[in-house]
Amino acid sequence: MKLKALALAALMASASALSAEVKIALDSKPDLETSGSYNWAQAFGAKLKEAGMEPREMPRGSVGNEAEKFDQVSTGLLEVSLSDVRAVAQVDPFVYGLRLPYMFDDAAHMQRVLKEGKIFDRVNEAIAGQDVKLVAIVPIGPSSGIITTTAAVRKPEDMANLRMRALDDAQIAMYKAWGSSGTIVPWGEVPAGLQTGVIDGYLNSPFVPITFGQTDFVKNFSDARVIVPIRAVIVSKMWYDGLSDADRAAVDAAVEAGNAATQAWLDRVSESSLTALEDKGVTVQRLTDEERGAFRELSKAVYNSGLLPAEDVETWSALSAQTR
Repeated sequence: MKLKALALAALMASASALSAEVKIALDSKPDLETSGSYNWAQAFGAKLKEAGMEPREMPRGSVGNEAEKFDQVSTGLLEVSLSDVRAVAQVDPFVYGLRLPYMFDDAAHMQRVLKEGKIFDRVNEAIAGQDVKLVAIVPIGPSSGIITTTAAVRKPEDMANLRMRALDDAQIAMYKAWGSSGTIVPWGEVPAGLQTGVIDGYLNSPFVPITFGQTDFVKNFSDARVIVPIRAVIVSKMWYDGLSDADRAAVDAAVEAGNAATQAWLDRVSESSLTALEDKGVTVQRLTDEERGAFRELSKAVYNSGLLPAEDVETWSALSAQTR
């Protein structure tokens, strides 16, 4: 079966090379106003077009779930995917350092760590056996805040009676450190959970309640800036390595164009994303640095939660300090 899949992938890669088509699996709606990852995809595709390639956007969900997208990239059936970071972390857990709370001041700081720490080289060496290459880490929006249905949160004590939706055990540990509690809930079940009181809120970027039509029941956003919400851009190593030198250089330039476009968008919407929430009737708590510091200090307990080996946490922490 695997031989057949590889043979099919080789045929499709050959056909793709002849047509210069580059399929890009999107992770969000094609909305330049609210999606950082779509800003990246648009700029990436435009740069490819300039080089004579034919980018083709694949709508979210049209090529399968995260595991299926990863498999298609690894066999060369899909050239580019905006994927959940966990898809890469399952092969190389070191990447989970990107999700440690308050590791980065903002997205620009994160990108400095990625570049100066040569993170892509390290990760790609670890995942090379999967025939996948990590080429970018893309912020999908401004840094995550605390989104709730009732309570307005300015300090950890305000969360004492809240049960929060968590992505994984690491987020549960973070909520516990804040004096709250968490429960893992699939994203598709979050709206019902919020409306029935199963959960009282979740952590995400300010555009998310707007994008997913939740502002009828989400009523508070605390600008705590806990984590930079991100996607991993992975490409087929078979496809990338098979490109001509000129086409490979064009893809590299397109990656840089995508990165620049996303940062420019973030700079533009850092405040407007908050006012957009207010326009929808959501109360925004604009925390001071001192108020965020209380959450930051308590969050350090997550660094020792077992999400990453201690030496990896030290590596990320040192790089963060050096580039701050």
